[in-house]
Amino acid sequence: MERLERTVVDKAVIYCVRRGRLLVMSHPDFAQEEVGIQAPAGTIRIGETPEAAAVRELEEETGYTGFSIVRFLGASDYDITPYRFEQQRRFFFLADPPRDLPERWVSTEDQDGRAPPVQLEFFWIPLQQAHVLQAGQGALIGRLFDGANPDG
Repeated sequence: MERLERTVVDKAVIYCVRRGRLLVMSHPDFAQEEVGIQAPAGTIRIGETPEAAAVRELEEETGYTGFSIVRFLGASDYDITPYRFEQQRRFFFLADPPRDLPERWVSTEDQDGRAPPVQLEFFWIPLQQAHVLQAGQGALIGRLFDGANPDG
C-alpha cells in the first residue's frame, strides 16, 4: 500500500453548554452512520486565533450571534484517515450561548463558497451523553468538570 502524506489542519471545537446540556448538531441530508452527532467545529483560517475561529464557527454554523468563550480547554490531535488523509490539531473551547437559542433548529452553513451549502440540525443533549460525539470530538469533554461549573 502506498504511503500518503497527511496534511495538518488546525481546527476549533466548541463545547457550548446551557443548563447541563451540550449543543450538538446532525446533518439531516446525510446518513447518521456517515457523519454522526457533532459539536460545532471548523477550520482555523490563516491569521485567525483559535478563539476567534471558535466564535466565527459557532455563528456561521448556528445562524446566531452573541456567543462568548468562557475558557480554553486544551488541544488534542486527531488523525481522520481514511476519510481524508489529514491530521487535525484541535483547539477545544467552552462557550456560553446567547439567551435566545431554541431547543432545536435547522441552519444552513454556506461553507465559505468552497462547497455546496449544507443543512445542520442543532439540538441539546445531556452532558452525560457527550460520549456519542463523532471522530474524537468528545476527547476533552471531561475538562468541563475540572474545577468549574460546566455551565460557566
